Amino acid sequence: MNTFKTYHPIVNFAYFTFVIVFSMFFMHPVCLGISLFCSFAYSILLNGKKAARFNFLYMLPMLLFAALVNPAFNHEGASILGYLPGGNPLTLESIAYGVSAAVMIVSVICWFSCYNAVMTSDKFIYLFGRVAPSLSLVLSMTLRFVPKFKEQMRVVANAQKCIGRDVTGTSMLQRAKNGVSILSIMVTWALENAVETADSMKSRGYGLKGRTSFSIYTFDLRDKRAMIAISLLGIYVAVGKFAGGLYFRYFPTIKSVAITPYSISLFFAYFALCMLPIIIEIREAQNWKSIKSKI
Repeated sequence: MNTFKTYHPIVNFAYFTFVIVFSMFFMHPVCLGISLFCSFAYSILLNGKKAARFNFLYMLPMLLFAALVNPAFNHEGASILGYLPGGNPLTLESIAYGVSAAVMIVSVICWFSCYNAVMTSDKFIYLFGRVAPSLSLVLSMTLRFVPKFKEQMRVVANAQKCIGRDVTGTSMLQRAKNGVSILSIMVTWALENAVETADSMKSRGYGLKGRTSFSIYTFDLRDKRAMIAISLLGIYVAVGKFAGGLYFRYFPTIKSVAITPYSISLFFAYFALCMLPIIIEIREAQNWKSIKSKI
């Protein structure tokens, strides 16, 4: 179930532009917490158990590791909690900044995983095909090539394993030999796939003057409402950021903007923006239940 994916590409792209950029530059702990929670929730909603397993088995350990590594190399800050074995100070500010930076990195990775699930290559080409056709095509093909390459490598590795050319369970020399064989097969496959793609594009008239493109996307009332909501929330939060309503610093001492009704409104607006796809999914589920109950 992914209702937000069925919206117009410009709506999807505007949403992810706002949340990813905000997640990268908003270092206030409340904003970081909102971004982490919403990105985790939305990735699990999109990809189910696979995303939950990835988030808890890989993302959370990476968060903890990054949070622990920063104080070992960053010794800035005025609040000294102790001294490391090498004599360098351990400061409260470096710990807080390490945790915040780790949360920011994990949040951005989760948002990009959601972006890849919603913004397909055809949507990207639809948005930027006329502005930068060559660049949009290259980016789209590159993004599509990575998962396709991984899937084909899995097929080739399984086929090689069936004939006794596995990359595990043998000597190091034999594993290297089998690995080179698989790599050679994959390089050949990639080159053949590139030639086939080029021939297919040429046969379909790509690059010819006056060639038109078919599109299934229409900007309807639903998209208009979502776009207005995203724009208003995003602009309100961005203006609040530039006005200092989300100010927070870590060095030399931790200092935050005073919690006022205005800053609270910014937090709620940011939370509403990040939660918008989930709200849409919940509302769609409720509408579906209501329709089923009337049958």
